[in-house]
Amino acid sequence: MTYPEPGREQYGEVVSEPQPSARLRVVRVVNGLISLITGLFAAVLALHILLVVGEANMQNDFAQFVTNWAKAVDLGLDTLFLVGNAKVQVMLNEGIAALLWLVIGGALTTLMARIFVPEGESRVWYRRTMH
Repeated sequence: MTYPEPGREQYGEVVSEPQPSARLRVVRVVNGLISLITGLFAAVLALHILLVVGEANMQNDFAQFVTNWAKAVDLGLDTLFLVGNAKVQVMLNEGIAALLWLVIGGALTTLMARIFVPEGESRVWYRRTMH
């Protein structure tokens, strides 16, 4: 080991994370699944908005599949705003539903982490070292 010259300390930074417990691993997997599912629902709604605004052929099998899936995950908001323009109506209603899915996902993952992860276990430990 070499030592620095006197008066010339060397600083280093170390980021370490203790081995996670089984509970923490389960919470991370469940939170990952929640984020994946809610993000997928939001993406389907966004894709449906894109198909409607872009005037896609809604008789196409893919467009029908996306439309049916979007109807299943729109949280009942498909008639929240009734405006004269169908494109604007889809953008408003399904856009709000997509945002709500993202908020729901974030809220659930935060709640899971706060309830099921013991204090201090989820943190990444950061420390400065001096040589």
